[in-house]
Amino acid sequence: MTTDIQNGSIHTAINNKIATIEFGHPSGNSFPSKLLQLLTEEFNKLSYNNQISVIVLKSKGEKVFCAGASFDELLAVSDLEEGARFFSGFANVINAMRKCSKLIVGRVQGKAVGGGVGLASACDYVFATSDSSIKLSEFTIGIGPFVIAPAVERKVGANGLAELTLAGDEWQTAEWAKQKGLYAKVFSTLDELDKQLDLFTNKLSNYNPEALSEMKKVLWEGTENWETLLYERAGISGKLVLSDFTKQALQQFKK
Repeated sequence: MTTDIQNGSIHTAINNKIATIEFGHPSGNSFPSKLLQLLTEEFNKLSYNNQISVIVLKSKGEKVFCAGASFDELLAVSDLEEGARFFSGFANVINAMRKCSKLIVGRVQGKAVGGGVGLASACDYVFATSDSSIKLSEFTIGIGPFVIAPAVERKVGANGLAELTLAGDEWQTAEWAKQKGLYAKVFSTLDELDKQLDLFTNKLSNYNPEALSEMKKVLWEGTENWETLLYERAGISGKLVLSDFTKQALQQFKK
């Protein structure tokens, strides 16, 4: 399956019971709302595909994993309804990943910002390169990472979330992310990452698929309230993006 929208794309390839989803966008692999919707639909569809056991999530290129949500769309938000709908994009994806019956392995080959950190956090296991620094910069433009915060906190803990959020202008290294539990493995080169990722996913794909699915449920126990929580958080962000403070910060950022 290949889908292209406004220079962005999602491509899914299935091989040996492994589905690989690759997303891409010219602006740092960022996500306009339509691309988020397509990614959500893809996870939902693959969840019911009995021909696969594992999903790999990756992005195009070698330097940036994901720059988060589309900045152009963020600037265009004009009312509360639009704001809540905009920030619900990542809520939809995270919930789809959470409820997906397949284990999701992330391939993070470069920097991740904002929603990109949320995507990595919603994976069940993550391989990364040493160049894969992370940052939650939402405070610098007057909002906060409210929608993705539950997913991030689940991996790095409350203290890690505070460090990422309150020091929103600072990058945290891939080693920091590994120590906190966001990344399971960190490799010095992309070639080594891909080699080990192939070995790992092929091994997983040969396990009992029912056991894998049941383990997925165990890993996500206690997150059932995200079905409402993430959308409540989207409403908070949608309100903040309309504030005078945020509008001025966005204009300065755009300049």
